[in-house]
Amino acid sequence: MRRRLTALCWVGLVGGVFFASCLARRDKPFQRITDDDAGPPPSILLDGALPEASPDALDLAPHAVLGVDPPHGPHVGGTLVMIRGNGFDSSARVWFGDVEATKVTPVDPQRIQVVTSPGAAGAVDIVVQNGSAKSTRAMLPGGYTYDRFYATPPTGPTSGGTIITVIGEGTEWDEETYVEIDGNLCEDTVILGPHELKCRTPSGEAGAKVLSVVDGDGERQDVLDGFLYGNSDNGFRGGLSGQPIAQTKQITVLAFDEYEGHAIPGISVLVGDSVASGQVQQTDGSGVATFSGDFGEKQTITLAGKCWQPMTFFDVGVERLTAYLEFVPTPDCAEFEPPPGGGTFGVGSSVAGEVVWPLDEELRRGGWTNVPSPAVESEKEVAYVLRLSDAADEPLRLPSASSAVTPDAEGGIGYSFYHSTSPGNFTLYALAGIEDRSKTPAQFTAYAMGLLRGVAVKPGKTSDDVFIEIDVPLDHSLTFELDPPPIGARGPDRVRASVAVQIEDQGFALLPNGVAEKHLPGADSFSFVGVPPLVGSLAGTKYVLGARAVSGPSGEPPLSVIGYFPAVSTAEPHNLGGFVPTPALAAPAKGTNWDLSSLKLEEPPVGGQSIELTLVHIVAGGDLYKWTLVAPREQMADGGTRVRTDFALPNLRELNPDGALPGGSMRIFVTYAHIDERELPTDEATFDYGSLRYRQLAPRGWNAYAADTFLTQH
Repeated sequence: MRRRLTALCWVGLVGGVFFASCLARRDKPFQRITDDDAGPPPSILLDGALPEASPDALDLAPHAVLGVDPPHGPHVGGTLVMIRGNGFDSSARVWFGDVEATKVTPVDPQRIQVVTSPGAAGAVDIVVQNGSAKSTRAMLPGGYTYDRFYATPPTGPTSGGTIITVIGEGTEWDEETYVEIDGNLCEDTVILGPHELKCRTPSGEAGAKVLSVVDGDGERQDVLDGFLYGNSDNGFRGGLSGQPIAQTKQITVLAFDEYEGHAIPGISVLVGDSVASGQVQQTDGSGVATFSGDFGEKQTITLAGKCWQPMTFFDVGVERLTAYLEFVPTPDCAEFEPPPGGGTFGVGSSVAGEVVWPLDEELRRGGWTNVPSPAVESEKEVAYVLRLSDAADEPLRLPSASSAVTPDAEGGIGYSFYHSTSPGNFTLYALAGIEDRSKTPAQFTAYAMGLLRGVAVKPGKTSDDVFIEIDVPLDHSLTFELDPPPIGARGPDRVRASVAVQIEDQGFALLPNGVAEKHLPGADSFSFVGVPPLVGSLAGTKYVLGARAVSGPSGEPPLSVIGYFPAVSTAEPHNLGGFVPTPALAAPAKGTNWDLSSLKLEEPPVGGQSIELTLVHIVAGGDLYKWTLVAPREQMADGGTRVRTDFALPNLRELNPDGALPGGSMRIFVTYAHIDERELPTDEATFDYGSLRYRQLAPRGWNAYAADTFLTQH
């Protein structure tokens, strides 16, 4: 039998979002194709003239693909889209061009939620077929467009200042290429290759904006909704970059406020060990200070100014330092006080949808089959929808009972949830299990989970029709061993171990039984029950194992933390090795009056994890003032490296009297950081201080670290 499908298609712009949609009707015979060619199945073709009837009057074909929302996304895939059409069932399969999608959630006969597959830049056909029934094949020609380039991270604060990487496919970018966001120039562009560049975002209003790349000939290419301004701190801002200063003979220092990302004028910047021997400039209205000269291989750079915490970076060997300075929270600085967190205020966002269990052929909701029935009256079946955590070793804290999803919740194919959140592009995960809040603390045992990437939420908006499939059981156990640290006079005296699931570079899915504690000695092995296999929606992720050697029940220093040991299997025990050795202060000596001119650490003992970065925080004035020192491993004359132990400190009062620390009692926090950017223990380490990112100045950027605190007087 032959029939033809006529389509009515339209495009529009609603709330800053471009959309394309189509409706179809049967008015002529169409052909059902039954060949067995490889690749996406041949499909019902949409053609013919626009019908005169209104969309409401159209008689839909039994199987049709009518629209995709959103209709475009990055060529690397990973975008969450909703396909609308007719005749879908629980076995529906989806192709983007020649590639079949692997993450497909049929919602009802008219909707399918899909995470896009990777593809080449340009428009591709969307094909849907129910299982192996070729008679149900339907296609929307050119229904989805892979953008030629995309930004990562795709979200940043409205104040700007986010360092983004723009990655293209089939592009030929050169030094004349530049980027605009919503028509505003993305500054400090660095071309990394014909398909990759970096720049610093301008400020902008909250919402999704057009990302544009313009080449030297003035040819512009746009990606709608390419960058989203909202209340976010992506952790990729700032750091070191550029060519070696020995070649360029230039150093550019940019100073921004950590809270909002605004440029800070009037910051005193010193290049060199002292004001007498180095160069000093003030940042201009754009927060920039530029230096030129024969700097040799490396230089020390210090920033200081009234109402901003000073920072010193040792051994800087590249031409650009982008520093985000912390505000000094004192009454004298109240007139400059930025609001905490940056971005746009009073703009709430949310996600609404359903948690879903596998459906039957008629798309009827089921669920809770992989969660046991409550054993006592105080227990109940619940599910929670959560955002990923920034830290892998935190215990999972239960949300409020009012946010629990229960079998009594309303829903279509699943059980409704509502989740308040900040705007951005992120991943959600859901845990389902048994909860008992009659106990103190409340107990929650999870038996199954699901993960959904690519959830996009605009400022002040609700992203609805989001479906999270509970498709992974928590039925594995994972064991690891480690070499406990020595017990000193002040500690540590216990080890807290953890396991979480890392979702690419987006964060960590925490587990209810993901933290355990043992006292030293004897804390050399840990076993965790209730770990998910890396299948289904967790395919392509990895486990992150960690252990924290601490002192006392509140986890005080001295402490040493193994934070991010990657693993992909539960079949065999893993060995985390040793801890980073805890630092020890040699000078200033305890009980002496410190002149703040130098600092000396004891040589760390041999063994344990390697040390790539040393951070020192000098805290004064009742913890209101903090001077941060950052130093990599020190280069030796024989070509080797060693942990830096001697620090010659510039005189802050000479550099900027208003930016100096007050006298009195001080605390010196010393941290040794192990930074290993290998995906797995068998890969080669790749940490490069010349590409230091600001996230690597905090635990979320370290694989392991050790810290201790010391008291002194100035």
